[in-house]
Formats: sequence, C-alpha cells, structure tokens
Amino acid sequence: MPFAFHYAARSDVGMVRSKNEDSGYAGPHLLAMADGMGGHAGGEVASSMVVAALVDLDGQSLSGRDASQALLDRITRANRDIGEQIGDDPSLDGMGTTLIAMLRTGEKITLAHIGDSRAFLARDGKVTQLTKDHSFVQNLVDEGRITAEEAKTHPQRSLVTRVLTGSSEDEPDLVVRQGKAGDRYLIASDGLTDYVARDTVDEVLLETTDPGECAERLVSLALKAGAPDNVTIVVGDLVDIAKVAAPPTQPQVVGAAAVRTTGTRPIPTSPAAKAAALTKAATGSDEDEELHLAEEGPRTKRGTALRVAAALLIAAVVVAGGSYGAWAWSQQQYYLGAQNGFVTVFRGVDQTLGPVALSSPEYETTIAVDDLPTSYQNSIENGITAADRANADERVDELRLQASACRYAKANGDPCRTVPRTWTTPSPTPSPSPTPSPSGSGLPSLPDPDSSTLLPDPTSSPTIPPPA
Repeated sequence: MPFAFHYAARSDVGMVRSKNEDSGYAGPHLLAMADGMGGHAGGEVASSMVVAALVDLDGQSLSGRDASQALLDRITRANRDIGEQIGDDPSLDGMGTTLIAMLRTGEKITLAHIGDSRAFLARDGKVTQLTKDHSFVQNLVDEGRITAEEAKTHPQRSLVTRVLTGSSEDEPDLVVRQGKAGDRYLIASDGLTDYVARDTVDEVLLETTDPGECAERLVSLALKAGAPDNVTIVVGDLVDIAKVAAPPTQPQVVGAAAVRTTGTRPIPTSPAAKAAALTKAATGSDEDEELHLAEEGPRTKRGTALRVAAALLIAAVVVAGGSYGAWAWSQQQYYLGAQNGFVTVFRGVDQTLGPVALSSPEYETTIAVDDLPTSYQNSIENGITAADRANADERVDELRLQASACRYAKANGDPCRTVPRTWTTPSPTPSPSPTPSPSGSGLPSLPDPDSSTLLPDPTSSPTIPPPA
C-alpha cells in the first residue's frame, strides 16, 4: 500500500515572547519540530539550521535502514554546523535546540529525538507518548526521587540534559517504529505540554478529524491557558493515499525556519525551493533580509505569515475579478494592535491593497499601551492574532490584568512585572506557585519559562537551591 502523511504545522509566538525560536516542518514523508534556546538570538538560529538540514529528506526514496542513517547523518551535520556558527559568532555561545523528527519509509517511521519536546501517537482510540524527556526532572522521576505529578511544577523543570549544542557528544535517540494506516502523530514544543493537561491533548487528538483543525485547536488551547512560551504543533496522519482524496503535497514550514519572524502560520513552499530557502534562513546570510518564501511580499511589523498569505490570496482574487467570499473571509479575522496609544481590537488582516485597508478598528479599549510590561508592548507592536472575536476579548482581559498590575507596581516604586495569567484563568495543568517579590510589591517573581539551562554534566547531581 502507498502511504504518506496527511499533515499540518502551526506555530504561535505565545503570550509573552517577542520572537519565535521554534521551527516546524510538515511534509508527505517528514515531520520535524525544533525548540531553540540560549544565546543572543541563538535559539531561532539553531532550530532553523536543524530543520533546514532535514527538509531534502522529504523528497527522497529511502529504505528503512537507509532512512535511519540518512536522518542521523543530517542531524550530525546540522549539529556540527551549530558548533561552527558558535565559533564564528561568540554572541551565540550557549545556543542549542531540541529536535524531534519522523521520517516515513513505507509503513516504517524512523523517529529521532533529543531534548524535552514530545511526540505522541494516537492509535485505536488511545494516545501514548513516544518520547521521554532528556531533562533533569525526568532523571529524578526515573530514580524515584519525585513523582511525575511533582515534576510538572518542579523549579528546575526547564533544565535539559541533552540537546543539540554543536558538541560531538550530542546524540539523539533513534528508533524505528511500525506504523499503520490511521495512526496520528503529534510533535509538540513545551509551550503546549507545559500548559495544557495531557487528557485535554488526548481528547483533541482523538476527536478532531482534520490535522489542520487539530493543530489549530491545540495552539488555541495553549494560548487560552496563558502559555508565555512559543507554541509549535506538527500533526501527521499516516494514510493510504489510494483511499484518501487529494492529500496535501506542499510542505508547511512554521516558526523561525519560515522567515525568522515572530509568530507564523503554515507557509507552503515548492519542493524545488524549500531546501534553498530554508538554508538561507538558517545561515542568516545577507540574502535572508530579502527572503520571503511563499509570501513574496513586503513585511510589516505585525505581518505574520498567515496574514501575508491571506492578503496575497485576496489580492489575486481581486485582480482576477473580485470575490465577495475572499473579502468576507478576511473580515472574520481579528488581531490586537495599537491606536492612539491604546490597545485596540482590529477586524480583518493587517494588510493593504493599494489604497484599500483590509482591517478596521472593531473597538478601542481603555488600556494604555505604555501601562503594559515591555514584553506585552512588543507583542502589541507586532500584532497579537486572535482566533475569533471571543478570543480577542479574552486577550483584552489578559492585557487589562497586566496593565493594572503594572500600574500598581509603579505606584509603589517597584518595577513592572508580568503577572501569570493563571491568576484569573486557571491553566488545566498546575502552575508554579508564586513567590514573594523581593521588591515587596506583592507581585510574583517567576522564572523565565524559556530560559532553558543546560547542565554541564548530565551524570552529575548538582545541588539545586530551593525556590526563592
């Protein structure tokens, strides 16, 4: 039987981040996701480089054994390139990336894994986790020193023991699994798994038929749970292409590997262009500034790949003679931006067609942009996308909370701090307990959720200080 993946990839910068350091790829034969970390702008460099090194495998015809060696060779080469990048640019010292990649050959799935990103399999109504975190807290769980439940809120849960850092000792786990038609695979960054309960993820995987809709729902759930970290989802259904009508053939690239911008949505690329385009993005060459992949249009501050693609789609339809349907679709989109110095909900997409603006203010809030923490001001400047009007209203409520807390802190002579969303909208999974602010403002002081730290020696048992 001829098999292929029916796939989708989605990524969002999250509620706090100003840039996306995740990279995701989904194609007929390859699924991959890398969560970058560390260094000055280094996370996005590392994750892009690894994904760029893998994409040409999607178009090759390989046997099972050849596939395993080819996948390992590409990862090894990408890791070596990361080391060379660090050597050339000392500001990147400390950067690294997790990786999960699945290469399909027939019914065989070769899975490579390093780091704390996770892969899942939904089969026959049951979801199982295929990977085990390479992390300090997972070691504690394996040794019986803490429970899996305690690991969710452990203060050192961001410590990873194995990722790709450019060292020759960085080696992924590599296994070959037997797939079957109807299997659904999920690869997710910790922006999902740290903030959305496992049973909720399982429910979405089992009950949502379309891979694209499944990925969208999971990203939306992570954002509603207040995930401050980047959220990247790759979904692949193993299908018998003889029995599936028109499965996709154009790959989807999201996150930092797409165009090195904040927050992306699926970007289709032609098979001939995908490897070259991604390689340019990964190397950070001067040509990178002109790289637009599929959107081929000018970038704007808030221009995510989705809105650019949508604007070009509408432009093409207008040129062809106009379409009320395309315009109507654009007017079902929402995003949060700034107007007159205040947070404003806009309806439409943040693009123009000549003199015609494709968005208009839906309503202006009383939230002054200057009252928000700096990270939120950056997000507003870039534009915060919303799934619908209700989702836009939810994000307004979140920003109102942040602005109120920031004003309170400033009134007491304290620095403005980000307040966890879980104070007003509980996350499905337990959140870290807030600790008193050293400034005495009464606001919590929590660790940066993306400040993943590498342990110098995974076999050692460092002394871990108690949470402040």
